[in-house]
Amino acid sequence: MKLLTLIALGATLATTAAFAEESYKPSVKVKRILQTTTTTSGDPIHYPSFTDPEVQSLIVEIPAGGETGWHTHPVPAYAYILAGTIEVDSEGGAQRIFKAGDSFAEMVDHRHNGRVVGDETVRILMIVTGQKGMPFSTRTAAPE
Repeated sequence: MKLLTLIALGATLATTAAFAEESYKPSVKVKRILQTTTTTSGDPIHYPSFTDPEVQSLIVEIPAGGETGWHTHPVPAYAYILAGTIEVDSEGGAQRIFKAGDSFAEMVDHRHNGRVVGDETVRILMIVTGQKGMPFSTRTAAPE
């Protein structure tokens, strides 16, 4: 009976591992850069329902010494830092530093400002899931 239990457990684990892997040929390499259930503000990921959904892929470049300015994202967005280092100040005083290779889910409806750290231009691949015709970012005043 123990042998059958071990065989069943092995088959279950093998099946689970197969589902975890992508269904590409073995020569294709997949590197997961983000897997999260929350945004950088700690809020749960929420997918709004839109009548005319749209996905945008953007490259955002912020020159050395530059910053984004205070803004919010009204829709879910996901970022991958391609180059450079950026410090993000959030409403409420939280600060986070992201560098090349880091990935995160942008905070939604929270004011924040990104400032380049160092002498390298920051390049960010940003994927935005929103509503056609709706901006992915809205300029705001700095928090008091």
